[in-house]
Amino acid sequence: MSHVLKGMRIVEGSAFVAVPLAGMTLAQMGADVIRFDRIGGGLDAGRWPVAPSGQSLFWAGMNKGKRSIAVDMKSPEGQELITRIITAPGDDAGMFLTNLRVRGWMDHETLSKHRADLIMVTLMGDRHGRPQVDYTVNPALGIPDITGPDRYDEPVANALPAWDLIAGNMVVSSLLAAERHRLRTGEGQDVELSLKDVAAATLGHLGMIGDAMLNDAARGKSGNALYGAYGQDFLCADGRRIMVIGLTGRQWAALVKVTGTAEAIESLGRETGMNLRDEGVRWQLRERITAIFRPWFAGQTAAAAGRKLDDAGATWSQFRTVKEAVAEDPDLSPENPMFEMLHQPGLGTFPVPGAPATFSAHARKPAAKAPALGAHTEEILGDVVGMTDGEIARLFDTGIVQSPNFAVSRNVA
Repeated sequence: MSHVLKGMRIVEGSAFVAVPLAGMTLAQMGADVIRFDRIGGGLDAGRWPVAPSGQSLFWAGMNKGKRSIAVDMKSPEGQELITRIITAPGDDAGMFLTNLRVRGWMDHETLSKHRADLIMVTLMGDRHGRPQVDYTVNPALGIPDITGPDRYDEPVANALPAWDLIAGNMVVSSLLAAERHRLRTGEGQDVELSLKDVAAATLGHLGMIGDAMLNDAARGKSGNALYGAYGQDFLCADGRRIMVIGLTGRQWAALVKVTGTAEAIESLGRETGMNLRDEGVRWQLRERITAIFRPWFAGQTAAAAGRKLDDAGATWSQFRTVKEAVAEDPDLSPENPMFEMLHQPGLGTFPVPGAPATFSAHARKPAAKAPALGAHTEEILGDVVGMTDGEIARLFDTGIVQSPNFAVSRNVA
């Protein structure tokens, strides 16, 4: 975590991946991020993966460093509370992130009547306002048709929610851009983007739309090969599998050198009349190149191959399961300053990441835990909304808000 955004207050009402990720990213940069949920928990309260206790590891991962308030969002009084939290005064407040926009009370038109300079960033499913998630956007845009083993006919979805992750960071950049505009002009903004548009734009940026329009042949599956250059996985003598990359000239030269195949590669170039210094040519000849390299890898253990690849300055990695990566890779442990070993009640003890970015003007701060649902209800009602103790107590007694801390203190009293 960092204090680079210290003093900024952002309210988040969200579910799934992208917007919770955006709020968590801003919290890790020092912003005060207040997340509101319905009493009993929102859509993500029990989302998998879960710990042996049944509690959500997803919730804990996506809500690190935030403050939490639980509100009866169906009641008029609960809706008024949320409105007051979103539009509370302060030069560094009045910013709202959501993908759960509700017309008539939780939209920019309505909320901006309470605060004219409100900044609201809304992530929609598609530009028409229809619901979408990563697993529906991907097939709609053709990605599963180019994912998976070579010559495999069935579509293959990706376990990594790429569009959610990109969209989450675009929510962050959109908020910060709108906040900069407000600092210069005093004007708020209603910012909208959609998950499908984020994905469609990315396809365009990568040249994939132009490729589909201008070239006769459709791009197919290529397994673990690096599309458009050379990259391939190899099985080693001990049954472990590694991935090597020959994208740049330096990477390619290192592969040829370490495998001792310079003569065979030169012969392939003479035979085909093609220049293997061209990365596109290496893609076209990838199967023949792989056949040349394969015996070297088959004769090495993964560890021995790795040492030699490192010595040659090659770009490579070893295939692991996530369990193996957590057990073997120090970059997923407290040896990496980004991680801290934290005990989280109801979940257990494991490495928790802070912010990946470091800022030269701010020291890295320890990673933070996610709050229990409603853990900050009392302090938010007091500090942000400005309620008295009596007003807060009445809201608890009538079931408008909830907090595990308040319940305990009342029982003790």
